[in-house]
Amino acid sequence: MAMKLGLQIGLRQTLAPQLIQSLRLLQVPILRLEQMLRQELSINPMLEEVETLETEEPDAPTTEEPVKEKKEEEKIDWDEFLGEESEFYNHKIKENQEKLEISSSYEKSLYDHLIEQLSFCKITEEEYHIGEFIIGNIDDNGFLTISLEEVCSTLKCSPEQAAKVLQLIQSFDPPGIGSRDLKEVLLLQLKEKGLEGGLAYKIVQEHLTDLNKKSPSQLAKILEVNLEKIEEALEIIKSLSPQPTLGKFTIGAQSIVPDLIVEKINGEFVVYHNDKYVPHLRVNPAYKGLLKKDNHSSEETKTYIKEKLDQARWLINAINQRRSTMVKVMQAIIEHQKEFFETGHSSLKPLTMEEIANKIGMHVATVSRVSNDKYVQTPYGVFEIRHFFDSGLTKDSGEELSKRTLKEKIEQMIKNEDPLNPLSDQMIYQLLQKEGINLARRTVTKYREELKILPARFRKRSVKDKNIKNSEQSQELDQTL
Repeated sequence: MAMKLGLQIGLRQTLAPQLIQSLRLLQVPILRLEQMLRQELSINPMLEEVETLETEEPDAPTTEEPVKEKKEEEKIDWDEFLGEESEFYNHKIKENQEKLEISSSYEKSLYDHLIEQLSFCKITEEEYHIGEFIIGNIDDNGFLTISLEEVCSTLKCSPEQAAKVLQLIQSFDPPGIGSRDLKEVLLLQLKEKGLEGGLAYKIVQEHLTDLNKKSPSQLAKILEVNLEKIEEALEIIKSLSPQPTLGKFTIGAQSIVPDLIVEKINGEFVVYHNDKYVPHLRVNPAYKGLLKKDNHSSEETKTYIKEKLDQARWLINAINQRRSTMVKVMQAIIEHQKEFFETGHSSLKPLTMEEIANKIGMHVATVSRVSNDKYVQTPYGVFEIRHFFDSGLTKDSGEELSKRTLKEKIEQMIKNEDPLNPLSDQMIYQLLQKEGINLARRTVTKYREELKILPARFRKRSVKDKNIKNSEQSQELDQTL
């Protein structure tokens, strides 16, 4: 048997452990950052915490000021590695275990829960980054807020890759996670129950919109099955959750501490990092003498001290870069959403992470890491940074409306509707058209489903129901008075 020898030439970038650590620092919210830094304080004797930095020596690097680097290679270039192949997968499980060891008192978020499951999947680094980006765009209700086309456009990956990774994530717990609409979340839950291909599955897949128009007997006739089976299938559908995260990962169960604070000073918006919870670190000066040539320390001791010294300096630099990166992203957001920050009442303009990334010259994955699971305190309240990113459309008048604003408008319309004659999706579509909002009819349905609002047929109340509700409200009022 003849053997063939071949030479394959390729360029592969390996992520150093320190770079991996810097990406973690950029990604975690401020309370987790505090825990990570205190852990470093406990294992690195070259680091010490100081309450005030007024007596610092001029050459001592601290987390209060950027480190003056003597070597160019010390600079952490996150963007350089985010789009390159590396051996990141080899570190994922170890990194995940370290996260779990940091603090058992920190309640796991939905993002952490999904990233943990992704970390244990045997996938390529490129697939991991796609998965991380997709997870970063799953909202608190468990729905994916962007399309696969946007994923491909942002990450420059193929549709097949994006679809493969999304399918993987949709197999994670909780059932239905990563769905894009109500139909998909119901189908995924039925599949998880082993009911794929059954009658309930078929009704959701082919006749979900008919549930608003057809009676059970009409469905039985269409599907050519008896009424009893239809009613059983409908009971199964009613038992499903329209929201994957319902009852889980509640925001109220964990403290929300803003990473950034925005204040208006002398007419200008100033962004600064919330350092209240971040330990101020510096290199311990007591060890400087151990590195002098004329001391009596062994070479082994000197090597150990130098290694820990390099780690300490690098960590301080990484913290400073995290701070400046987050501030830079937020400043760019404020420039785009100026009207909102001026009044607090103006609608948000459509904005994508890619727009901000291009504006400040960073990789979109960096912006995603900065925005996910982190909050900013503004003069009008505390918001998740991701809140300011939203796609949308332009009205006939030229006014830009974000997707969130459109959904709020639809929600308000339904809230104010006559319960005896609720608004159908077609009626909502026509009302929006009158306001100069050219939203497609199918998009109205999509947004209503994302709002977890039932079709008009299921919202309709009888006169009897309305009278009962009015009676209950009257009794409540009497008890209050």
